[in-house]
Amino acid sequence: MHPERVVLLELSGAKHVVILDRDIANVPGVGVVRTDILRAAVGRRWSVGGRAFLVLTPSIRDTVGAVRRQAQIIGPKDAPSLVWNCDVKAGDFVVEVGAGSGALTLVLAQAVGPDGHVVTYDLRPDFLEVARANVSDAGLAGRVEFKLGDARMAIPETGVDAFVLDIPDPWEAVGTAANALRPCGHFASNSPNVEQVNRTVAALRAGTFVEIRTVEIIEREIEASESGTHPSFAPLGHTGYLTFARHVLEKL
Repeated sequence: MHPERVVLLELSGAKHVVILDRDIANVPGVGVVRTDILRAAVGRRWSVGGRAFLVLTPSIRDTVGAVRRQAQIIGPKDAPSLVWNCDVKAGDFVVEVGAGSGALTLVLAQAVGPDGHVVTYDLRPDFLEVARANVSDAGLAGRVEFKLGDARMAIPETGVDAFVLDIPDPWEAVGTAANALRPCGHFASNSPNVEQVNRTVAALRAGTFVEIRTVEIIEREIEASESGTHPSFAPLGHTGYLTFARHVLEKL
């Protein structure tokens, strides 16, 4: 059985993710807690050592925020766009290239559901091990297959619904994507600079891909209080460019 998890939310907004896979859990920054008490306190106020917390069930945002990071992750403003634009849904088959720390892997595994399947590739075994541990901690290991290898070369997967890349040279994997994707399947790549985007788009246009588009997502939080409401002074700006396309058998 996958370990259960809860989130301890402090008044300051700080969160602590607790895995309830044993009777006693040692929570860094909080102390030793009994997990049966936390299970019974979901949705309620709970106190320890003079500190008060709300006990919540974790969202996918909480889960991704708690991952151990071996590499830079695709953040919470970009990951939903990847899922939406690639039409990733329950039962889908997804190939991810560049597992990194497994943050996007978690999001994809959540989206495909228990009947879906995610295959994630990486060149580095240390990245794969971190990603595997993060996915396992989230209780989603049964939906994900981890592969050590270069997915810019030929891969055995075919009939794929979505092919998602987070590597420095995604244009080198466009041919692999075309061979792996089902007709009308979705391609996506995340790149930090426009030179990468230009080369990727050129490769997509040279192949049998349509509906090619690139977006940049800027997020600005709004702070609301009794004294007034205003935009946050710390907007979350550029993190990467997201390029999308669909694979077809023939172009117009």
